Amino acid sequence: MAYVILDVCPRCHSDVSRRIGVITTRLIVCPKCQFDFKMGARARLEMLLDGRWTEHDAGMTSTDPLKFVDTKPYAQRLKEARKKLGMNDAVITGEGQLNGRPVVMCAMEFGFIGGSMGAVVGEKVTRGIELSIETRQPFIAVSCSGGARMMEGAISLMQLAKVSAALAKLDDEKLPYISVLTDPTTGGVTASFAMLGDVNIAEPGALIGFAGPRVIEQTIRQKLPEGFQRSEFLLEHGFLDAVVHRKELKSFIANSLDLLMS
Repeated sequence: MAYVILDVCPRCHSDVSRRIGVITTRLIVCPKCQFDFKMGARARLEMLLDGRWTEHDAGMTSTDPLKFVDTKPYAQRLKEARKKLGMNDAVITGEGQLNGRPVVMCAMEFGFIGGSMGAVVGEKVTRGIELSIETRQPFIAVSCSGGARMMEGAISLMQLAKVSAALAKLDDEKLPYISVLTDPTTGGVTASFAMLGDVNIAEPGALIGFAGPRVIEQTIRQKLPEGFQRSEFLLEHGFLDAVVHRKELKSFIANSLDLLMS
């Protein structure tokens, strides 16, 4: 079970510290306004999969091919993230059942260097897709990412094409792919697998886009529309198929799979 400890809800500003027993549920939502708090990758898998599930490729770790240094060395960032989160990179691949239907699912962890996609994330997602093809199971990806991992340079950018090519093979095999976009889903992840689902679903209020709104405003020197790049705005403009509350997400995915697999 994943735990969230906050003093106030950022949306309704109600005091949730005394209601921590309510908020530390599998949904992790504010009991007053239903605001979705951020969820870790493992909590996502626990919420959506039935009971026990099998993790794949957990031992894969990133290297530091460019010996990259900004405010601190990339190797140090990796070490700190692994120690803090107890995982080797920013995605977990799980194989289990969703409402009784076997599935393969990848869930991203924003706490691991902003959920950025480097060589390991790209490879694990690709292997998850290949496992779906091998086992004839649907593939589900839960995105939560700042985009490509700049510390790995062009190697990171290569993952966009690699994962997209794997999804094309999944499509050739007539196997469904459900993409779940959470807050935030940006950069190279949005520009690759996050927007390529047979069904693209977002949580309410999620920030979804390529460049962030601040960068866009500074570039075009114009004020952006209200709610720009939030999931409801994208649904209204045809970029998403549905915006689904967390408590209804599992049943919505299951119904979508039933429709696509039939």
